[in-house]
Amino acid sequence: MSFVITRLQEALRHGIITKTIGVRSFSRGSSLFNEEAKVKTNEPQIDPAKDRRNPIPPETSIRYLASDAYKTTYGTEPVWKPYRRNHKGGFAPRKTRKTCIRGGIVSTSSPCPICRDEYLVFDHRNTALLKQFISEYNGEIISYSTTGICQKQHKNLLIALHRAHDYGTITFDVPFREYNYSDWYKPEDLKQEN
Repeated sequence: MSFVITRLQEALRHGIITKTIGVRSFSRGSSLFNEEAKVKTNEPQIDPAKDRRNPIPPETSIRYLASDAYKTTYGTEPVWKPYRRNHKGGFAPRKTRKTCIRGGIVSTSSPCPICRDEYLVFDHRNTALLKQFISEYNGEIISYSTTGICQKQHKNLLIALHRAHDYGTITFDVPFREYNYSDWYKPEDLKQEN
């Protein structure tokens, strides 16, 4: 009997069987497995492109943003610029969806710009990605209705931006605009008024 148990353990280890349901006594000393032990579980196969159960570390995301693969995919535009969400009807919904990933698997046909690319991770050290979601004119965070990211990723964005401000990795100063007042007021006109 110990021989049978060791054979079952070897089969489990080598992937011949995935789960033993029950072991009955073998007739005539046969070393073959019974019918129930040969049954493999009917778990659905998950597409590796939609599997998000193993998160990518922020360091890998930072290297990805500096790579040629990122430049060929997105070019110089922000990651949210080419994104268009599929929706039912003629008008887009006011709010974006709550989340694109459920149970570690992408559950929608058109995930948001961050959820569709597993190498884009919001972190306070990943300043190249965070700056794409900050307006260059006034330093405000661009709305999720403009960027199209889901509510969960927008919350992660806000957390990462607040941490980046706390750690000092992102500072934003509105540039001082210098005006040339001679376009409106000619020096000769000012002298004539006096």
